[in-house]
Formats: sequence, structure tokens, C-alpha cells
Amino acid sequence: MSDAEREHVGQLLQRAVGHGMLSLGEFTERMDTALAAKTRGELNAVLLDLPGLQYTSDRAEQAERAATPTDSSAVGNPRYGAPQPPVSSASGDLIRGRMSTVTRKGPWHVAPRLYLNSRLSSVTLDFTEAIMRTQVVEIVVDDFCSSVTLVVPGEATVDLNGLDLIGASATNKVRTGPPIGPLHVLVRGRVRFGSVTAKHPFGTALRGMMGGWGKAGR
Repeated sequence: MSDAEREHVGQLLQRAVGHGMLSLGEFTERMDTALAAKTRGELNAVLLDLPGLQYTSDRAEQAERAATPTDSSAVGNPRYGAPQPPVSSASGDLIRGRMSTVTRKGPWHVAPRLYLNSRLSSVTLDFTEAIMRTQVVEIVVDDFCSSVTLVVPGEATVDLNGLDLIGASATNKVRTGPPIGPLHVLVRGRVRFGSVTAKHPFGTALRGMMGGWGKAGR
């Protein structure tokens, strides 16, 4: 069993939700079973009662090939239906997660454009100490069932309006609008059954309040 096969079954289950064949609760239960499957027979068991969605060895082979691109400039992925952005170093940096925890923090170098491709992962991008090349950073998201957290400095702005949400959520806890500070993060793309949250580091609001009290005291 490969991650690509489990991901493909997850996409088929997602399609079943979209056609009204499964509730979100049933989707979650079947995804848990798919992630624990050791054989293709066990994996196929979550699809047996869904017309036209049974997983064959041919599909497994196709999913495996799709998970191993031979050309880094490829812009499409047949498993998920929507075009994916190019991942060449000339156009930006790729951050990829598969059933894992992905963290970028500290003085990491941030390209003007980031491509986030995640499946069933927890992703944290912390920009508070990052080394920026540009004022505006664009993040192109292609996500399925992941939790994505963006941590930005107090003066930063974030725009999440370009996200296409399918059974997902986008929460912006920081200032939005035009880039008026040292950093503006523009997020677009597709999120399926996942979440994207933009926030300040813990304690930022409290430090701002204390700073305000200090000025008032003077």
C-alpha cells in the first residue's frame, strides 16, 4: 500500500460526499479505515457500496504513477481534478506534506511565491522570524483534509479571499486589506475538508494592550 493509493481513495470518498452518497460523518469514518488499511482489499472495502467508485489494481497503478511526476514543470494532477501549479524553482518553492507534520519557522528563506501541496497533514508556516525577499508573499494552496496555520508578525496583513473552500474553513485573525506593512500574505487555491488559519504569535494582543497602557500612563 502506498500513500498515493490512500490519497486516491480519499478523493473518491470526497466525490461521494459531493454526490450525496455519504454524510460528512460517514466520510470521516471511512477515511479512518482507509488510512489504517494494509491491503488493497481492505482499502476497497470502504468503496464497495458506492456505485462506480471501486478501486482496482489499474487505478492503483495510475495513482502511483501520478504521485511520481517525471517533469517538475507539470501543471496538472489527474487524481484531484484541479490543475496544480508548477513546482520548478524558477516559479517558487514547493512545500509538500503527506500524512505528516510540516513546520517552517525561525530564519527560513521565503520565496515570493510558495506552493503548498498537502494531504492529511498539519502545516505551520511561521513568518515572524523569516527572511523575506519581497513585501508580498503569495501562497498557492492545494489541500485535502489538512490543517494549515499561518503565523505572521503584528504588522502583517493577510488576504484569504482567494481560497476555494469545499467542506472547509478559512479563519483570518489578523488585519486584512492592502499591503500597508512590511509583509502581506496573499493566499489562494483550493482547500477540501481542511482548514486555513492566519494569526499572530501567542501574546501579541496582550503585548499591544500593555504597550497602550504604558503610553497612557506617561
